[in-house]
Amino acid sequence: MFENKKIFVLGMARSGYEVAKLLSKYNNKIIVIDKKEQDINHIEELEELGVSFIQSDDPLELLDSSFDLVIKNPGIRYDHPLILKAIELGIKVVNEVEVAYHFLPKDAFIIAVTGANGKTTTTTLCYEFVKAMGKKVHLGGNIGYPLSQIVNNVKSNDVVVLEISAQQLHDCYDFKPNVSILTNLVPVHIDFFGDYKNYIDHKLRIFMNHTNSDIAIINKSNTDSYESTKDIKSKKIYFSSNEEADAYIKDKAIYYKNEKIIDLKDIRVKGMHNYENIMCAIIATKELGISNEVIKEVLNKFTGVEHRIEFVAKINGREFYNDSKATNVKSTEIALNAFDTPTIILLGGLDRGHSFEDLRDDLNNVTHIVCYGETKMRIKEFSLSCNIDCTVVNTLEEATKYAYNISNPGDTILLSPACASWDQFDDFEQRGDTFKNTVNTLE
Repeated sequence: MFENKKIFVLGMARSGYEVAKLLSKYNNKIIVIDKKEQDINHIEELEELGVSFIQSDDPLELLDSSFDLVIKNPGIRYDHPLILKAIELGIKVVNEVEVAYHFLPKDAFIIAVTGANGKTTTTTLCYEFVKAMGKKVHLGGNIGYPLSQIVNNVKSNDVVVLEISAQQLHDCYDFKPNVSILTNLVPVHIDFFGDYKNYIDHKLRIFMNHTNSDIAIINKSNTDSYESTKDIKSKKIYFSSNEEADAYIKDKAIYYKNEKIIDLKDIRVKGMHNYENIMCAIIATKELGISNEVIKEVLNKFTGVEHRIEFVAKINGREFYNDSKATNVKSTEIALNAFDTPTIILLGGLDRGHSFEDLRDDLNNVTHIVCYGETKMRIKEFSLSCNIDCTVVNTLEEATKYAYNISNPGDTILLSPACASWDQFDDFEQRGDTFKNTVNTLE
């Protein structure tokens, strides 16, 4: 299927680099195009494999009807002129996940996680649960390890756990997980998809190839998730933090199929959002036969994932938390509700034109807002309308130092930007690392 082809890879980054390496082994002629400079070591490696790299702001003229396939980086909009030209020329457009999926063993067991929020934590928990069971398991997808990078390590009957974004699902066609998790749906990435319905439609593609022998794990309390999945063909299993479902919370414990699994007090990570993520992972891995003892063992140790309400340090009585993965308002709402201490929050980043109004009811513990980046003046206007003191700075480093200087012992200093990172950083990981490095200088 992916042999002896002429292939155009639009956008390098991690996924383009890895898929080009994978396909180079199958007598394909491959060019990789990106407008940004790339790691010279990666370029040299690709060239040794026979792959050409071209840096270009205008790739349109490089595409013609001689190409068999376009592999698009998921961060590139699907109305990009080159993608429209490919469609006009009748060239199929896919992404790296769709390609790599076809190289997996047919009996590999795939757990795929999507949703507006909670994807990374849920994916990580599924991986940790399966690993603790003693099964061979691989972690990949949007979590930072492209499927193309790990696919050659996957053997017969291995388990593969993937985080999958809506952007990735747009260019998937044959991709079919055994278990698909939809954590929740809220209006995010509207700038990319145009409207909320289109975003939902793309999320639902994670179920598109399911039969009634495949599992769909769905948030019953999230109205949009529940209503939009009524007609899917999957076997549906529901979870809820506030109503009756297959997995639910009662008497300060998590239950599944009316069996008590674990007391909330025995779970290291706190917050209702984390309990929902945990229920997803429990349901998914119960399909593989996980025991309650293994679940308890993992949850007694699991402290969360990097950049997602991650504890950084306690300095002179102030606790610092890195929630750089909060690239939308809903994620920041979740973070704010995880704390009951006086909180100084750092907000800011790429200006997508989105409203901060939904944060208004979650600011009860916030004593000061420090804002930076493209959105800083809009955040200041919002802060003043909420009667919360606000300070405007230019960079995240300045924001971190200022927050510390005005804080008191017992305060929480929280980076939860409610914005994408791309105005000042390559990605949210770089933003989170910058925050943590700045905090470490304070010590």
